[in-house]
Amino acid sequence: MSADLIPVFDGHNDTLLRLVLAGGGRDAKSFFEEGESGHLDLPRARKGGFCGGLFAMFTPSRLRDDESLDLSPDDPANFAPVSQENAEPFTRKMIDMALSIERLSGGDVVIARSVSEARHAMADGKLAIVLHIEGVECLSPDLSNLHALYQAGLRSLGPVWSRKNAFADGVPMDFPGSPDTGSGLTDAGRDLIRACNTMGIMVDLSHITEKGFWDIAGLSTKPLVASHSNAHAICQSPRNLTDRQLEAVRESGGLVGINFHVGFLRPDGAKDRRTDLDQIVAHTDHLLEKLGEDGVAFGSDFDGCTVPAALGDAAGMPRLIERYRQAGYGETLIRKIAAENWLSLLERTGL
Repeated sequence: MSADLIPVFDGHNDTLLRLVLAGGGRDAKSFFEEGESGHLDLPRARKGGFCGGLFAMFTPSRLRDDESLDLSPDDPANFAPVSQENAEPFTRKMIDMALSIERLSGGDVVIARSVSEARHAMADGKLAIVLHIEGVECLSPDLSNLHALYQAGLRSLGPVWSRKNAFADGVPMDFPGSPDTGSGLTDAGRDLIRACNTMGIMVDLSHITEKGFWDIAGLSTKPLVASHSNAHAICQSPRNLTDRQLEAVRESGGLVGINFHVGFLRPDGAKDRRTDLDQIVAHTDHLLEKLGEDGVAFGSDFDGCTVPAALGDAAGMPRLIERYRQAGYGETLIRKIAAENWLSLLERTGL
């Protein structure tokens, strides 16, 4: 990584899913080639200073190995329940993809199982992958396979995506809307939170209903984290957090990762790639006001959303960082948002 680049540790991407869905010859090897589609591969990561992050493993409601993923909120089929029998083997495919990337990298990519491993990898110019499950349909409700997934490298999970499962309920993708929709944790969900606290697995509150949020806030002994969500006060998507939720995150010593999806950034909720980077700055300003300088980070949602054209992909991160400078952010604060806040949060979680 160039010495003049700000190191970036990001809270959320769907790159493993994109690679698995591509299938055929476009498998792990393509991660080492600079692509013209998608947002993240190793060459573009290096250009942008992207040196680590939580790599999500998500099982779509419709598994289509021969097509690009379409998660249109207008199609109810994209929010249908997913069985554990289908989700576990598909999650294993994404773990295998990460392992293949690590193996093929010749040491340039590391699956980090602790914050110490992530820090060392980043300091050595390597890409640190922390494995995260988004929507835990792959887990048995009795958690009998959680330890096996932990042994495989899992260190973070979000109980739900935007659909109901055995553990909790997720928010819809409607706009405008409130996160106060749907039910909260089930008994299995409560057991899951307790197990994660014990094992040192980070719990991610993005996608969960407000009832589920408050259930976890009352149960968890760890900081509250939303890996890829924004400010509901600016963009009234159910996926964003209210000021009251942000206050709870701050009180817990937690963190929110800023999502780059234009539909979660814009006050009108439009999925318009012409969205200016100032909209990301506006959410950052609000989150800093509510959470403080230690509670804000990046949660890009690369390879899982529509990002502003001015950002483009992971290689465009220096343009966003320069916009922060133009907005008056100091270098210490920028470095906190870009990487240090995530690494500190993961340490507080027990990784």
